[in-house]
Amino acid sequence: MFIETEATPNPATLKFLPGRTVMPSGTADFSSPETAASSPLARALFALPEVTRVFLGADFVTVTKSHDADWSLLKPRVLGVLMDHFLSGLPVIEGESEEEEALDVDPEDAEIVAQIRELIDTRVRPAVAMDGGDIVFRGFRDGIVKLRLQGACSGCPSSRATLKHGIENMLKHYVPEVVAVQAVE
Repeated sequence: MFIETEATPNPATLKFLPGRTVMPSGTADFSSPETAASSPLARALFALPEVTRVFLGADFVTVTKSHDADWSLLKPRVLGVLMDHFLSGLPVIEGESEEEEALDVDPEDAEIVAQIRELIDTRVRPAVAMDGGDIVFRGFRDGIVKLRLQGACSGCPSSRATLKHGIENMLKHYVPEVVAVQAVE
C-alpha cells in the first residue's frame, strides 16, 4: 500500500491520501481524543501524543500536529498508523453517524440559504478539500453567513483571509443579501 502525502496551507497539518475511499459519504472532524470515540482510525492517530486534530475526507486524512512536534519525526509514525489501519480491515467509523446539529437560519430566508449552500457546495468545498479541509454551512441570519472550518482549514493562518477575501466576496457577489461571513465552532 502506498500513501501519498501533501502539504496544506496550514503548516501544522499534512494531508495523507491512502489511494482508497476513507469516508463513503460526508466528513468527520475530531478535535481531540475525546471526540474520536466513534473512529478506530482517529483513536489510533490520537495515540500519537503529538497529534492534535484528525479530519477524515472522502479520500484523504488530514492530521494536525502540536506546535512543538516535528513533521520529519511524526510523519513516518502517522504513515505507519494509517497503513496498519487500512490493512487491518477495521472500519473508519463505527456505528451510526451523529445527528447533525440544527442550523441557525430564518425560515423566511429559505431561498437565499439554498443559493448560499449551492455556492459553498459547488465552489468552496471542492477547493478546500484539495487543501485537506472542509467548510460546512452552519447558518444565515441578518445577512451573516456562519461557516465551520474543519481539517486543515481549522487553525490555518490563512483561513481568515480565505473567509473574508475569498468566500465572503464571492457570496456577496452572487447573493446580495450576504453582508458578512463568520467562522463558528
